[in-house]
Amino acid sequence: MTKSSFHKLLLGSVLMLLPFTVQAQVVLKNWTIEDHSGKVKILVSSDTLEITAPDGLTLWYNQRLTGDYEIGYRVKMLMQGGKYDRLSDLNCFWGANDPEYPDNLFARSEWRNGIFQHYKTLSLFYVGYGGNHNSTTRFRQYFAKAADTSDAIARPVIKEYTDKAHLLIPNKWYDIKIRVEKGITTYSVNGEELFRLPVKKNEGDGYFGLRLLENHTLFTGFQVKSLKR
Repeated sequence: MTKSSFHKLLLGSVLMLLPFTVQAQVVLKNWTIEDHSGKVKILVSSDTLEITAPDGLTLWYNQRLTGDYEIGYRVKMLMQGGKYDRLSDLNCFWGANDPEYPDNLFARSEWRNGIFQHYKTLSLFYVGYGGNHNSTTRFRQYFAKAADTSDAIARPVIKEYTDKAHLLIPNKWYDIKIRVEKGITTYSVNGEELFRLPVKKNEGDGYFGLRLLENHTLFTGFQVKSLKR
């Protein structure tokens, strides 16, 4: 790695190695990182992020989404023999808000710091795809409780899969679509709708976050579309 081809960017305790291009800087300026390890590594190539997360990591898209919208992205769990190539936890948050700071999700960003229990204090929707060492795929709703509140109260499971068809496959691309439209939110993978839930007015408004844990991931093609008619 030469000085001319890469540079280091220190964001809080996060060290990222980035291609020294204007496009890389444009891509990353849209994201806020909460990293428990303090050692996350992100490589940027065009609109693709290669993320190595030694511990809990949340990568927040830092624009709040409102109304009817669709989030789309492609993601792959890399299994190439690396230290953090672990086939588990291709997760995400959406509709995220902090009732303690309704105008600033990031007011407690340093306190959350990628620590999973701390996210119980937010209201949001969550999918844990291939969680629990790739044994479950679960849909939960978070109700902004204290961090030590039991899961059954703070983030109950709405629906769960445990069959192999709905767990992670190494080095496979997953096309994710999350929609909030006409009072319903849905989560789909490779064209299959896995989860659906009615939502109250404005309940889908909030932030999207890619949530990872001890894994190595490619994340690309992220886009948000308004579904206004």
